[in-house]
Amino acid sequence: MFTGIVEETGILKNIEGSIITIQCEKVLEGTKLGDSIAINGCCQTVTSIGQNRFSANVSEETFKITNFNSMKSGDIVNLERALTPSTRMGGHIVQGHIDMTAKYLGDMSFEVPDSKYIVYKGSITVNGVSLTVSKLEGNIFSVAIIPHTLENTNLKYLRIGDLVNIETDILGRYVEKFLLTEHNESRINENFLLENGFM
Repeated sequence: MFTGIVEETGILKNIEGSIITIQCEKVLEGTKLGDSIAINGCCQTVTSIGQNRFSANVSEETFKITNFNSMKSGDIVNLERALTPSTRMGGHIVQGHIDMTAKYLGDMSFEVPDSKYIVYKGSITVNGVSLTVSKLEGNIFSVAIIPHTLENTNLKYLRIGDLVNIETDILGRYVEKFLLTEHNESRINENFLLENGFM
């Protein structure tokens, strides 16, 4: 689990087959084999550690869902180590499980294929950065971002048309599961309202 508060940016050294190697410093402190590090918000298991670098073995599903398949050597990536019990929750609960990619439209606006779980003033993770949705129109959303966050993440390097990794807030999916039956029908009906004192 992560908070979406990026600890440092690293450099993608290479992708060889399913192995991705990242050059970095800070996130290696205390990191051991098997630990989790979010790369652009995508939770990856550390499979090898070297001098100022670590590698992870990326699954086919991850390459299919994330922007990893469009990255190249030299790209800047956002990095965050997994939470420890004593870590302050500075952002929101981030699982590191990417839902989709979005296309950057400029001015911190993005287009997604489906905005179902995105809500105005809600939390969203863009390339692993915990942000607040400041505007939502159809499948296009904008985020509020402070200068500190922009300066210390790879969001400052975005160009129009770039793909970013998106993780929506997990709470929306749990609410939907609670409200729908196994046949995708709403549990909120006249009987529910009567039983719970709303009618």
